[in-house]
Amino acid sequence: MDSRFVDYRDDGTTFEAYVAHDPGAGVERRRPCVLVAHQWAGQSVHERGAAEAYAAQGYVGIAIDVYGKGRRGGLFDDNSALMGPLLADRATLRRRMLAALASARALPMVDPDRVAAVGYCFGGLCVLDLARTGTEDVRGVASIHGVLSPPNLGAQPEIRAKVLVLHGYDDPMAPPADMLALATELTDAKADWQLHAYGHAKHGFTAVGANAPERGIVYDEATHRRAVIATDNFLEEVLGSRKPS
Repeated sequence: MDSRFVDYRDDGTTFEAYVAHDPGAGVERRRPCVLVAHQWAGQSVHERGAAEAYAAQGYVGIAIDVYGKGRRGGLFDDNSALMGPLLADRATLRRRMLAALASARALPMVDPDRVAAVGYCFGGLCVLDLARTGTEDVRGVASIHGVLSPPNLGAQPEIRAKVLVLHGYDDPMAPPADMLALATELTDAKADWQLHAYGHAKHGFTAVGANAPERGIVYDEATHRRAVIATDNFLEEVLGSRKPS
């Protein structure tokens, strides 16, 4: 496996993606690509590990960056100062997601017509906002225990990417009312969408070792396993064969 950091820029800011792929017979062989959007701490070993796991499955895995190169928090720290400005300025978040997508599609090992995005927690919001742009350059997005609130950036264009939402029913950061509102939003935008609500699961159900029930954050092994299967099936559906083009 080949893995490396790749810089890209947007509006004067440098960002750092982590790219992993199996070079096979050479970088001229283009493969479908999975972008991995990070949780509120920023790009970490978790997202880079996910990118490597997707590379091992035959995709190009890319852990993206929406905070900026070198701007990182701690997995169990209060990272509000990093995430808060983008929650308050969803137009900037949207632009940064489009910049990450454009950077990935320009890589020589990526098939630019077969790109999907997966995001965890804050990253789940990021990939939903990418789909909300109406771009045709991403085939599908999967939000995993993500924040679901709409960007409120004016009229919502038709959503062309397929959407998968994997959500804990007892997630205090996005209660059932938020799931219903998202379902209505996606339906009105003519999206091809599906939502899996996992009973008794809380926020961060894929975060191995997470155990903060007082904050509604708890790892759940069974739900994690189900989410992996659902995500893998979704990616196979939207990206097709993993063989190089």
